[in-house]
Amino acid sequence: METFHIHLQDDVLKIGFNPDRPAKTEHIVKDVIGRLRVMEDNGELIGGPLLKINGPAPLPVCYTLAHHLLDKYRTIAVFDPKTGAYVVAIAQSSTYSCGELIPADDPTDQAITTSPIKVVLCGPPRSGKSCLRQGLKQAILTIANAPYPYVITACPDGEGAWFSEAAQRDPTLARQLKDGYKAKFTPEFAALAAGWVRQTPNPLTLIDVGGKITDENRQIMAQATHAIILSGDPDQIPVWENFCRSVGLTILAQVHSHYGADCDRVVLETPNIITGQVHHLERGEDISSRPMVQALAHHIVQQLPS
Repeated sequence: METFHIHLQDDVLKIGFNPDRPAKTEHIVKDVIGRLRVMEDNGELIGGPLLKINGPAPLPVCYTLAHHLLDKYRTIAVFDPKTGAYVVAIAQSSTYSCGELIPADDPTDQAITTSPIKVVLCGPPRSGKSCLRQGLKQAILTIANAPYPYVITACPDGEGAWFSEAAQRDPTLARQLKDGYKAKFTPEFAALAAGWVRQTPNPLTLIDVGGKITDENRQIMAQATHAIILSGDPDQIPVWENFCRSVGLTILAQVHSHYGADCDRVVLETPNIITGQVHHLERGEDISSRPMVQALAHHIVQQLPS
């Protein structure tokens, strides 16, 4: 069974992870090379003026795709969920220029929904939001027929979607890279991040925001639809609840992040809000199977239009 899906639909190369067979990046690269060779032998990749690529992929896989497709297509454009359009990455003719946007006119081409779910993960600093983000992403990927959970890091703390997996292998290197990528939370960044959240057409997006109640976070969170509040201090949960409601978000969960606890506790306070605690959120640990993370993942997916 392949670890990475690749198939051609008209001029769009659809790509994505196989949730039934998770694998390390180096194994995925090998599978991608094998799949591309099969497609070439079958006459599927005959080349042409334009190829559009749509779907999530590790960075090494992107380079592998470019290497194998460069001599077949004069222009290659990649779908950017933050803009809802294709960005020309390779231009070998005068028809397009690098950086040009190509609209994604066909809704099936974007794999979008008319009612996308955009869930903010918010709460005070050092509550474990980035750990929860990674755990939720992994848990959602195991749910049958769930869409790919796109992640937007709306805080310039240097801890992107790559961090958790990197920390599992080498915590010291992951920390060094994070510190090097860290930037200031400026009004310009807030406006940019708010645009990412507003424009993303993905069915499901998780948004990791900064740990302070600020005008910048208000601007970003106002573009989302739902919120999960995570706090190491239970007394701060009502404060963040008021903030979320003030920007029009539907609250899905209010969770106490208890680092010293040895188990999760899941309570369904109302038909729509989960409360309780998640225990020991530690960078680099796989928390996707924990009861609270599983409950939140299924609760998020249940919000999607049927």
